[in-house]
Amino acid sequence: MSKIMHAQQTVHLGLHHMERLSPMDPFRSAFNRVHREGIPFVLIAFGLAALFMIFLSETLGWIFIVLGLYIVYFFRDPVRMTPLLPDALISPADGVVSKIDEAAPPADLEMGDGPLTRISIFLSVLNVHVNRVPCEGSISKLVYVPGKFINASLDKASEDNERQLVRLDRADGRSVAFVQIAGLIARRIVCSLDVGQNVVAGERFGIIRFGSRMDVYCPKGMEPVIAVGQTVVGGETILATDDAVNPRPDGRAD
Repeated sequence: MSKIMHAQQTVHLGLHHMERLSPMDPFRSAFNRVHREGIPFVLIAFGLAALFMIFLSETLGWIFIVLGLYIVYFFRDPVRMTPLLPDALISPADGVVSKIDEAAPPADLEMGDGPLTRISIFLSVLNVHVNRVPCEGSISKLVYVPGKFINASLDKASEDNERQLVRLDRADGRSVAFVQIAGLIARRIVCSLDVGQNVVAGERFGIIRFGSRMDVYCPKGMEPVIAVGQTVVGGETILATDDAVNPRPDGRAD
């Protein structure tokens, strides 16, 4: 267990050591890479800012400039260093672990009704909202479920809210389920995966706009190595692993 945590800390520190040099570095990196889903919002905000500045009100123009800067920050898509561990699950989202419990995976994914360890991650409006694949495998089932838009931090959000269900089959025969869940403000779930697609850990696969939640159902035999209340980084933080002690992992930047 100590080796896993050491490897996780090493990868995280190695990638982010430059970000701690200046408080402005995260903002600079936000402008370097924006998810394509955010580009229309950015153009609209700055377009309105220009119109107000020129024809109507400079004050309103500045308000839209600030709004545009926030939109750029929200849709930021930073590079992440993903630990390449075949017997581990990597966090598919940035946020805070809100719950770890035992629950049956969604019936629509046809993974049986036996309970699996479920890790729920809540994303605030300040988190990176780009989602990443938690492990290597093949996408075997995708199910979109329309629903409500209640607070994503509530337990019933897993059953009531709009969500995208994903089943991934691993090479070892076990399956992983992960679910994009819309929140109180979120009004669009984007999932770019296709059935039959082969994916690798840390690969980008979608985004949820403006506050949301991600549920991960671990395969049998995997145990969480994180705690409720812990902040996790999508594409980097190890959520769960097999009982075996892992060596120090290699990494994959994307």
